[in-house]
Amino acid sequence: MIVEPTAIDGVRIIRPDVYRDERGEFFESWNRRRYDESGVGDEFVQDNVSRSARGVLRGLHLQCPNDQVKLVSVQYGSIYDVAVDVRAGSPTFAKSVGVTLTHENHAQLLIPAGFAHGFCVTSEIAIVSYKCTDFYVPASELGVRWDDPDLAIAWPTSQPRLSPKDAAYPRLRDIPGARLPLHQR
Repeated sequence: MIVEPTAIDGVRIIRPDVYRDERGEFFESWNRRRYDESGVGDEFVQDNVSRSARGVLRGLHLQCPNDQVKLVSVQYGSIYDVAVDVRAGSPTFAKSVGVTLTHENHAQLLIPAGFAHGFCVTSEIAIVSYKCTDFYVPASELGVRWDDPDLAIAWPTSQPRLSPKDAAYPRLRDIPGARLPLHQR
């Protein structure tokens, strides 16, 4: 497999080896030993799956405390996946990385702790799965407004379908700094 760095330290694109023949294809979406050898040694404790229609935007989500490392992949369809650095004091604070993940390219996005995460569905339907290093804790849930002008994320739509909760999230600058993850790498 190939592990590619991105413009933000710690955020990585993982491209597993895919074996194709006339019958179809096979790949390992997770192999603890192989990922450990590639520097992805996180212990995942929860797997999540979402199914969404075109134009649905989920995010930008994070937990603090109980922040999570996430390994995101697409089982069917395509998404534009985004990680935003919200680590206080980070040289890339408020910067983001956006990657197209599809069931055809099999790419995965590794999102470190201290990042907000969101994605927008670019196919008719998308089934997204992600592994997390901590359990979902409702009291730790935070969110950042998807269209925060300070973040300037180039989403593939200007009128996404949002949940009421996602639509009501504040801008990053309006979240009290004491509640942001304080991870320093």
